Amino acid sequence: MHDIPKTMLAIDPAAPGEPEVLVPVERAVPVPGPGEVLVRVAAAGVNRPDVLQRKGGYPPPPGAPSILGLEFAGQVVAVGDDVGEEMIGQNVCALVAGGAYAQYAVAPAGQCLPVPAGLSMAEAAAIPETLFTVWTNLFERAFAVEGDTVLVHGGTSGIGTMAIALANIFGLTIIVTAGSDEKCAAARALGADHAINYKSEDFVARVAEITGGKGCAAVLDMVGGDYVARNLKCLADDGRHVSIAVQGGAMATIPVFEVMRRRLTLTGSTLRARDLGFKSMVADELARTVWPHVEAGKLKPVMDKAFPLAEAAAAHARMEAGDHVGKIVLTMQ
Repeated sequence: MHDIPKTMLAIDPAAPGEPEVLVPVERAVPVPGPGEVLVRVAAAGVNRPDVLQRKGGYPPPPGAPSILGLEFAGQVVAVGDDVGEEMIGQNVCALVAGGAYAQYAVAPAGQCLPVPAGLSMAEAAAIPETLFTVWTNLFERAFAVEGDTVLVHGGTSGIGTMAIALANIFGLTIIVTAGSDEKCAAARALGADHAINYKSEDFVARVAEITGGKGCAAVLDMVGGDYVARNLKCLADDGRHVSIAVQGGAMATIPVFEVMRRRLTLTGSTLRARDLGFKSMVADELARTVWPHVEAGKLKPVMDKAFPLAEAAAAHARMEAGDHVGKIVLTMQ
């Protein structure tokens, strides 16, 4: 531990606000507890929950640091009790409940995945949050399997681009929505089978047309509100609707008899507050099923733009402007 400084720079705003509250401040370097590793962070992913937290709408769960950031990549420099010292020196990426926007961060060892040689640290930092989210919701909660057609909203977001990549690997036909013809073209270039401009087309009618009236096996929805009832119209009988965010409203009116008549399933989840055991189990599953594709260079995150830590405000402003395609990251160099 002798070469680890006592303090570090981190993004830990004292009060909610606009992007300009995101300025580097000095904080103590965290100490890894039992089962944890301390990582010298090279890059951290920027995600929409970070924006919500900055605004005061998504407080960290009990015990999580107030420092923003849910994913990072870097080198392990120290380990806590119950973690083998062979991890020291390894490059890892990790999903965390907070603390990633900093020069050092701790992570449960069970939530770390090794960074393959062909992946940059910025790319590795851009993987965990969207991979854990899409895998647990589209493949586990929605039971998507090879041959299924799925609808994913926000096709050029971090979640959307990861869903496209996984759909291509695991044999799904994927329909996405996006807010412009340019974004639709970008989604198709990334491998989406169909992309619908929700501002100029009725996505319900287009899904019916694309599927020959059969509908989709699953919908992954981050909008909520009035989209929910429309999404249900896009589902085939026995279809599954999974909610992962409520950007368009937290309340929805749904036709219950349609749910009964067509045997539809409505479910959803949030990942951040799930316990260590669950997240470690998902990490193990991803290590077996998805990580070989990462190691082979077949799965890489779509990168939008990297900002230095000191420009975290600009990174959030870019995310909120909605012009990005893929992942925004912060780098510590």
